[in-house]
Amino acid sequence: MNDGDGTPAAQERGRKFGPLGTTLVIIPTYNEAENVKGIVGRVREAVPEAHVLVADDNSPDGTGKLADELAAHDDQVHVLHRKGKEGLGAAYLAGFRWGLDHGYGVLVEMDADGSHQPEELPRLLTALKGADLVLGSRWVPGGRVVNWPKSREFLSRGGSTYSRLMLDVPLRDVTGGYRAFRRETLEGLGLGDVASQGYCFQVDLARRAVKAGYHVVEVPITFVERALGDSKMNRDIVVEALWRVTAWGLGERVGKITGKGGGRPQE
Repeated sequence: MNDGDGTPAAQERGRKFGPLGTTLVIIPTYNEAENVKGIVGRVREAVPEAHVLVADDNSPDGTGKLADELAAHDDQVHVLHRKGKEGLGAAYLAGFRWGLDHGYGVLVEMDADGSHQPEELPRLLTALKGADLVLGSRWVPGGRVVNWPKSREFLSRGGSTYSRLMLDVPLRDVTGGYRAFRRETLEGLGLGDVASQGYCFQVDLARRAVKAGYHVVEVPITFVERALGDSKMNRDIVVEALWRVTAWGLGERVGKITGKGGGRPQE
């Protein structure tokens, strides 16, 4: 386990963390009919006490209907139907609001395609007992990817490295989307002005957490490329991430020079 803020573990600093409370695993979906039943079942088996929220963006392939059928037979499965495809960031923000409104103590981000293995969720939750935010990391010792072409690995590693250096955040996997938040962390991040989407959304939340002084920990995960359905990665997502990260980084540097830096990260 890597202590993301570069300091001794929180417990060794004398900070005491409160109990976690009930976990809500948020799974955004768009055309994931082939995957939704399997991923929900795996989550329920891996962490039986956790609840699941499928946030469906009105999938044309009937993913939302399948999720409703799962919820009808399991009180710990819930479905949030959204009007249409608005992007990963918007889906997670809606899921966070739903989870906070319903009193959950831990909110987890997880992909629907099986790339984030539910069987590794207990590791993230254990680490969260001594942290504000836990990132499942592909690029710390013990982390790895399976069935990725070298070009995809280069892009992901390069994106995390660029983000880390540009934003001055001591994290190895800034773009990863397998994460566990304490509710207090989300409440303190200022989510009302988050407008970023795609992988940039993950960078945005990570930088906000670090800049706000939250204790962020990375734990190794094995990321498995999806076997069914189509990837949502596209050129627009990469371009958005590049220009937003560059703008944030330059803005912070200018702020330090002018003496206006150090506040809450803005869009």
